[in-house]
Amino acid sequence: MSRADEISGQISAKTGAAVAPARSADNLSFESALGQATTPEEFCAEVANAFAVRPTEVALLRLEKGLLTFIFPLELRTAGSIPISSSSAVAVHTVLTRKVELFNNFVKVKHVSVFETVKFTASEEPGPVEPAPIQKLMSAPITNADQKVLGILQVCRKAADLKMAGRDFTLDDLQQLERAAKVASKLAFMKTGLPQQ
Repeated sequence: MSRADEISGQISAKTGAAVAPARSADNLSFESALGQATTPEEFCAEVANAFAVRPTEVALLRLEKGLLTFIFPLELRTAGSIPISSSSAVAVHTVLTRKVELFNNFVKVKHVSVFETVKFTASEEPGPVEPAPIQKLMSAPITNADQKVLGILQVCRKAADLKMAGRDFTLDDLQQLERAAKVASKLAFMKTGLPQQ
């Protein structure tokens, strides 16, 4: 049973409603589309589309030698890495607990914000896009069959304030992110390093 299913089960136990994890055709086509990705960019574009967020609101990090290194978005590849010893990084917490996490008021969560200051280049707009703070965030560990953490998949909503950030993430969203992380664990770019550019 997935962590999101456990959370869902806990909530349904409180409300008295039985909730069974669904495996709809949409879920299978989402996972199939993700499984066809050959690059981090393709994979993250599919994730962004599924959650109706901008591609730069998806982060894919790989765990290497005690550091979480961004492999997407491209602009964060050179921005630095997050040491596993960092006590305030949500990504590190996700690695250490091996559990999915959801924050619909992320600005109140103590976290490393240096990566939020990086300017991204948007293909539809000329010049760099001014950074906005992360308002809402989901984080999922990417683990292999032996439960070794390979990296982290995160989806966020960035905006000037919480009201402008759009709808809250739901437990269904968290389950979908967890499924995406399982697909990512099988993709070559999570195991063998960055693709050749």
